[in-house]
Amino acid sequence: MATCSTCGNETERPLELAYDGRAGKYDSFECAIHDLAERCAHCDCTIIGHPVYAGGAAYCCEHCSGIS
Repeated sequence: MATCSTCGNETERPLELAYDGRAGKYDSFECAIHDLAERCAHCDCTIIGHPVYAGGAAYCCEHCSGIS
């Protein structure tokens, strides 16, 4: 048994992921995304798809990045 790094749920088959120097065990992709995904520098939404990088920051879309 392992404990999910995000929600604390006990799970028999954890996802063990490492990204950008951070690592954890998760009971679902949802928890892994919540913990590891980048956040938009403008609206703070979780960036699940491809981010837009501008000025050294990550954005969820061109509108938020200001480059559109």
